[in-house]
Amino acid sequence: MSALSQREAAEIREEWLGRLLSTSPADRPAAEAAISELYRLIGLDPPRFHWVSSPVAALTTVPPGVRPRRCEAIENLSEWPVPSRIKQVRGRLRRDLDERFRWTDRSTYQLTYRAVQLSLRQSVGRSLDLALGAAHDSRDYLSSPWHDLRDVSWVAHYEALRRVTGTVFTLEQRRQVELWKTVAGSCGWWWPREDVCVVAERPVALHTEVWGNEGEVRLHCADGPAVRYADGWDVYAWHGMRVPAWVVANPTVARIAAETNVEVRRCATERLGWSAYIDQAGLRLIATAPDPGNPGSELRLYDLRSDTRVLLAVNGSVERDGRRRRYGLTVPGFLDDPIAAAGWTYGLSAEQYSLLLRRT
Repeated sequence: MSALSQREAAEIREEWLGRLLSTSPADRPAAEAAISELYRLIGLDPPRFHWVSSPVAALTTVPPGVRPRRCEAIENLSEWPVPSRIKQVRGRLRRDLDERFRWTDRSTYQLTYRAVQLSLRQSVGRSLDLALGAAHDSRDYLSSPWHDLRDVSWVAHYEALRRVTGTVFTLEQRRQVELWKTVAGSCGWWWPREDVCVVAERPVALHTEVWGNEGEVRLHCADGPAVRYADGWDVYAWHGMRVPAWVVANPTVARIAAETNVEVRRCATERLGWSAYIDQAGLRLIATAPDPGNPGSELRLYDLRSDTRVLLAVNGSVERDGRRRRYGLTVPGFLDDPIAAAGWTYGLSAEQYSLLLRRT
C-alpha cells in the first residue's frame, strides 16, 4: 500500500471519528429517515420516534402511549427482536461487500482494518461505550445485537478500501452504506422496538485524549466531566477509566484512603499528584537510589500502610505532551531497597533490574 493510501486511511479514520464523537445537535429528520429505511429493509413500517436528551433518560423513561411487550422491556434488551433482524440484513450487506474486496491486496486490507476499523472500534469502546456503561445497570448490553448496531467501524473500513482500490459498489450497496453513515452521523444511541424507536441526542460536551498508535482516543478530562448531556447527566473519566466525580473534582488523601477500588484509588492519586499525595499523607521516606533503568531519574521508596510500600518512579518514555510522568507503584512491605522494589514490579531481582539498558 502506498504512502498516499496510508494517509487516506488516516484521513478517513479522522473523518469518521469526528462523525461518531460529534457534540452537534442531532439532525433529527436525517436520523428518522435513515432508521425508517432500516425498518423497511426488515419488512416493518417506519416506527414512531421518541427523542430523549441522554442515554440514561432512554433507559429510565417509557415513551408516552407505549406499553412495551415483555420481550421489549429494557431489562431484556439483548432479546429485542428488531435489532436482531436489522443485524441480519447488515450481515448480508457485509458479506456482499467482502466479496467485492476478495481480490484486494492483503497488506492493503490489513492496513485499512487496523488503521480504520479497529482503531475506530477501540475509540468508541473507550469513549461512547464507557459513557453508556454508566447508564446501564449491567454489562449484558455489550454482547447484545442492539449494542452491535452502533458499531459502524466496518462501514469506514469498506469506505477506505473503496477509495484506495477504486472499487464500485452497486446502487443498492451504496444506498445501504449511506443509511448506516447517516445514522452514525446524525444522532446518538437508538433503541428500536417494533412500533417505536427511542433515539438519544448527542452529548453537548465530550473530552478525549489520544492514547494509541493508530490515533485511538479515550475519555479523559482533568477539570470536569468527560461527557455531559443537555439534561445535566454526565460521566467523569480519568485516562479512559470511568471514575466517581470526586476523583476529578476534589481528590483528597482521606477519600483515597477510604476508596476500596484499587484502580479508582490509583486514578485519584494521579489526579492529586503523587508528590502532593506523599506530602499530604505524611508518608515516611525509606530510601532513594538512582534508577538504573532510567538514567538521570531517581527511585524513591515510601511507607504506605501496613505491609505495603509505594515506589515513586519516573516514566522511562516521554508522554505525548513532552513530559515524563511521575507515578507510584505499590510493592510488598518487606522491600527496603528501591532498586529491588523496581525489579519486583518486573519480576526481576535487583541485580537483573540493574542490568536493564532502559525501561519504558
